Amino acid sequence: MYYRYHIFFCINKRPAGKPCCEDHDASAAFDYVKGRVKELGLSGPGGVRVNKAGCLDRCEAGPVAVVYPEGVWYSYSTQDDLDAIIDQHLSGGQVVERLKL
Repeated sequence: MYYRYHIFFCINKRPAGKPCCEDHDASAAFDYVKGRVKELGLSGPGGVRVNKAGCLDRCEAGPVAVVYPEGVWYSYSTQDDLDAIIDQHLSGGQVVERLKL
């Protein structure tokens, strides 16, 4: 396996006021997690890859991110939520049950 974890952030912006992840500052969340993962030395081969994704088609539950290889879907609303995903899942290997979709 090239990466231990791969996390995708939906940063989709839907037209005409339809619910979308970008309405919840998903791009800022992506930037924060990408920077924090790098800062913690978790990024790169054998570690964590943080990617933007187009529509993941779960915008009503947004903002959303999904972690592979487990396929765990998360909804987050605060920086504390993002830190929990980083610390517990991406670093510690434990799913953050309270944020699962």
